[in-house]
Amino acid sequence: MGILPHKGIKEAMELVFKLDVPFFPQLPNLNFYEDMYAQTSANFPGIRLDLSEEKIFFDKGRFFEELDDYMERIEEEELFQLRPPYSSTYDRFLEEDLSRYFAIRGQVTGPVSFGFRVFDEEGKPMIYDEAVREILFDFIRRKVNVMQRELQERNERAFVWIDEPGLGWVFSGMSGYIDMHAKKDMRAFFDGVEGFKGLHLCAEVGLPYLLDLGVDILSFDAYQMGVLSPEGAKLIGKFFEKGGILVWGIVPTEPALLINEDIGSLSERLLGYWREIEKEGVPPEEIARSSMIAPARCLVKIVGETAGEMDEVAAVGRAFDLLFQLKDSLGERYL
Repeated sequence: MGILPHKGIKEAMELVFKLDVPFFPQLPNLNFYEDMYAQTSANFPGIRLDLSEEKIFFDKGRFFEELDDYMERIEEEELFQLRPPYSSTYDRFLEEDLSRYFAIRGQVTGPVSFGFRVFDEEGKPMIYDEAVREILFDFIRRKVNVMQRELQERNERAFVWIDEPGLGWVFSGMSGYIDMHAKKDMRAFFDGVEGFKGLHLCAEVGLPYLLDLGVDILSFDAYQMGVLSPEGAKLIGKFFEKGGILVWGIVPTEPALLINEDIGSLSERLLGYWREIEKEGVPPEEIARSSMIAPARCLVKIVGETAGEMDEVAAVGRAFDLLFQLKDSLGERYL
């Protein structure tokens, strides 16, 4: 996860620096600039934010008016850097001694998700416009590469993952931008990404599709997966052979789910997946060495649940507590 429900920057930063792989948190409950789409929108031609209404607007006419100036500045790294007011935590994150951690991570909203969620003046998702889509994919790739360079100056194992919940929408029969088109575009996108190529999503998208996008690190919601198919297990084994890393989002953050889970149940759920991979000839120690564990999903606001005394911040804190315990349990067993 990259999004935290905290309104306090200090509290959020204290949490992420407890992790083996800390990240700069996005805090949408603090202000609208921290929204994952608003944050990524900075300096894209034709985009305007309405902070009072918390909306993003894309004007296609303004896009073409601003495009020449944008193209003239396209080699300026400053154009693609994440800076205030679009993040209240990134600069603070960079000020820390990040070399002492095993790795560090950044995140940028992916082009598919951004393109689906931001609409033009006619109410059409901007991803449907081929000319705009081409600029959008290049724009976000440049943002990823600039962030990757900044982070790698501070930790050689730094990586940036693309936050792409929108990949779940390309399988809808209602979509004008389908899965095969998205796969082609995403493979080309990752070809131009420097360093480790990371992808994160919590949408329910099949592993075979995700593992065929050309990534090195894949973070997904493993909690909701339920069953790992033999095909998926075989592809994961091949992914590991190539040096790939899976980030298993195994600890739920929703209070209604958290209340029913403990280390025993979460461990059994995860090891059930791992046993399927073992059947494909992958030793359990290799699976462990090629795996990371994480919360299953971000949690900004609790909707439609009876949380009792557990608010969003408490729920995320509880999820991370379980995560630390699960890490220790698995580490003792496999590493």
